[in-house]
Amino acid sequence: MTRVPLSTLAHGRSGDKGNHANVAVIAYTDAGYAWLREHLTAAWVAAYFAPLGASRVKRFEAVNVRGLNFVLYDALAGGASTSLRTDTQGKTFALALLRAEVDAPAELCARRA
Repeated sequence: MTRVPLSTLAHGRSGDKGNHANVAVIAYTDAGYAWLREHLTAAWVAAYFAPLGASRVKRFEAVNVRGLNFVLYDALAGGASTSLRTDTQGKTFALALLRAEVDAPAELCARRA
């Protein structure tokens, strides 16, 4: 196992739906997606984003694009027009998650094709 930022295995995208944030994590490889499906759980993401006070986190799978989408309910402190947070639309959430360090098999960290 090697400790690496999640960005070694995937890229991402995020945004808002009212007071909720969507965070998508898209694996570079099929093997990376299999690893993400097993290890990147809603509970893990909820713990990572705990300071935001989301009421719950739900995970959705998008197998056809090797993606996992997490919805962080009530994580935007009211949403774009009422929130006083720096990122009122959750646009930086994917980048924040991709900076998280994970223990992944070395062979997944060496390839992206």
